[in-house]
Amino acid sequence: MSKVFKTISLILLLTLTAALLLTACQPKSDLKKVTLFEVTHSLFYTPQYVALSLGFFEEEGLEIELIDGKGADKVMAALLSGDADIGFMGTEASVYVYNEGREDYAIVFAQLTQRDGQFLVAREPDPDFTWDKLKGKEVLGGRKGGMPFMTLEYVVKKNGLTPGQDVNLRTDVQFDVLAGAFTGGEGDYVTLFEPVASSLEKEGKGYVVASIGEEGGYIPYTVYTALKSTIEKDPEMIQAFTNALYKGMLWVQSHSLEEIAEVVKPYFPDIDDEVLIMLLERYKNQDSWKPDPVVSEEGFEHLMDIMELAGELDKRANYDDIVNTDFAKEAMKNVKLD
Repeated sequence: MSKVFKTISLILLLTLTAALLLTACQPKSDLKKVTLFEVTHSLFYTPQYVALSLGFFEEEGLEIELIDGKGADKVMAALLSGDADIGFMGTEASVYVYNEGREDYAIVFAQLTQRDGQFLVAREPDPDFTWDKLKGKEVLGGRKGGMPFMTLEYVVKKNGLTPGQDVNLRTDVQFDVLAGAFTGGEGDYVTLFEPVASSLEKEGKGYVVASIGEEGGYIPYTVYTALKSTIEKDPEMIQAFTNALYKGMLWVQSHSLEEIAEVVKPYFPDIDDEVLIMLLERYKNQDSWKPDPVVSEEGFEHLMDIMELAGELDKRANYDDIVNTDFAKEAMKNVKLD
């Protein structure tokens, strides 16, 4: 009995010793925490959620705290106040801050989407929709000076309509409550991102009739920005972030819609699988996602054109001042998916 007791004691001692050694040897988490404010939560940003879901940011040594900023103005405010390390929003927000003369302004270092992600939603199905049908109608278009509204205005003018005369484009409804205002009876049309647009279709309260992205052309629509001071102090973090993002972009390009849907599902748990695939196909077919994170000068100048047409640009910003492509180009040179 004594031998059995000694044997058991020895086993317990060895087990405890091994456990303590294992605990001591385990590396402590050295992931750098990064707070990322996104302009809204949408399937439009699928490559970002792929990178998050598949652990690409962790592979690059980053722990991301993702926060829905509910509008570019709020995201920029968070960035300027220091609440956000990185802001994900429209390029126009950086242009506004730069033109104000702020010394520590927001620099664009990576691009994710290359078209507007909005869809025009009507109250009834209209498979034969043409833009002239907006004549005499009212459209809920979001915040004045925001990229979604400016692109809508650009598309309307491109199709021969004059805002304020032929069509009423409303700017008095905040971005994050557009759908609620529309279902509450305001407006004849509304502009919405996915999955909100399709949720209205599912409820029979609205129907997608046109893609604003297809009409608006290629622009640096949604981009990643950081303060000039942040980029100067911590270029390693910016590079690691860009590397992880590019991995997500590459992964999306090389996998099926079904595979993509499975990966992003945790970020959109309330969407049925079939609907999720349909929405991803909608964005993929209109070439929403840029194949690389580099912001082109051509796209930037088109953005300036849209802002000028909207009367929101006092002076054109210099591409070389607003945009830093070094991190994106470095990612493209070195990042490979396993």
